[in-house]
Amino acid sequence: MALCMRKSLNLINLLKSKMGLLGTINPSPWASTLSRHHEFPVPAQTAQNLGSSDGDWIVKAIVLSSRRFKWTKAEKQLISRNDVDDNKVLDFPGGKVSFTPEMRFIPESPEERTRCYRVLDGEGQLIIGNNFVQVSKELAVKMYTDMVTLQTMDTIFYEAQRQGRISFYLTTIGEEAINIATAAALSIDDHVFPQYREPGVLLWRGFTLQEFANQCFGNKFDYGKGRQMPIHYGSNKHNYFTVSSTIATQIPHAVGAAYSLKMDRKEACAVTYFGDGGTSEGDFHAALNFAAVMEAPVIFICRNNGWAISTPTSDQFRSDGAVVRGQAYGVRSIRVDGNDALAIYSAVLAAREMAICEHRPILIELLHAIQVAEKLEKPPVADIFTDVYDVPPSNLQEQEKLLKETIKRHPQDYPSDVPS
Repeated sequence: MALCMRKSLNLINLLKSKMGLLGTINPSPWASTLSRHHEFPVPAQTAQNLGSSDGDWIVKAIVLSSRRFKWTKAEKQLISRNDVDDNKVLDFPGGKVSFTPEMRFIPESPEERTRCYRVLDGEGQLIIGNNFVQVSKELAVKMYTDMVTLQTMDTIFYEAQRQGRISFYLTTIGEEAINIATAAALSIDDHVFPQYREPGVLLWRGFTLQEFANQCFGNKFDYGKGRQMPIHYGSNKHNYFTVSSTIATQIPHAVGAAYSLKMDRKEACAVTYFGDGGTSEGDFHAALNFAAVMEAPVIFICRNNGWAISTPTSDQFRSDGAVVRGQAYGVRSIRVDGNDALAIYSAVLAAREMAICEHRPILIELLHAIQVAEKLEKPPVADIFTDVYDVPPSNLQEQEKLLKETIKRHPQDYPSDVPS
């Protein structure tokens, strides 16, 4: 070990003499040397070699470290103790890490779950003391109108699919506020990378009901020329990228587009939507890390209703939803009530400003209130057979008996809170 250290010191001294940087590199302490950024004067000869004749020319150099370890604003905020003893901290790429004599593991979950931002209470009334962005009467009316229009369109097309007139359809029932409120907070210049439950964003941007119908029926006026499944909308005019069936593939695409917008100095960001199931895909994790490292102006919007089709979140992950995953990757995050249009609008508006002005990704997790209804006690099994006859006929009595016996034989296949 001592031999290796002596050889390393000799190598550094050789480098210092060759580079003309004598006295600018201090090999002790080692941890500090390997990761710290320095400003130092460059000798005249070296400056000439670099294309400058000024002997006092200053160059910012990273000693034995690369650009990717340069501190970001978020990392600088982590350094709250600048006066700590150098012997008690490790000056590691990304910021100082304090030493401790305690062997303490980070808990698998916080004592308190991340709180959910909301503006309206369960009755639709404003919560006193809440901070949110005021909306004009005209904007509020348009938001409400588009939510009703979206729900009506869903009903018509869903019934057409059940009739066999179109082959496929998915609704946005219960997610009208997410669609319309997020769209209202964005600019038409922002690039949208949807999943398949965000037609409301396209509706808000001016896509007509006829254009929706053309795509679902795959006629000659369909912009995709009938090559896509129904509801796989796309529109260059509205900066709405074509829907992809494959779960989560749109997330890294959005980050790449956001980085391109940043390089072109555009006053716009990329926005991508996905469900809680999408966070279980590798694309989600790669995208968040990519966005954080490259400081891409992208907004990740996760719709978390507790279920990925039929898979509950308890079977997907043990973390506190998606919001804490953003923090783990160095992405500023917030949890919002997904049924509160004013809260969603305020959060997305703030997120867009931060993404564009500060060149940073933002993660917004939108929780749905269906969990409240889901946790309420189910009605008794017997209620299935009541309210029709004063005296149930024998066939219904037989069906009720058979159902109760089936539940008793296979309790794992039925909700545990169903009264017998």
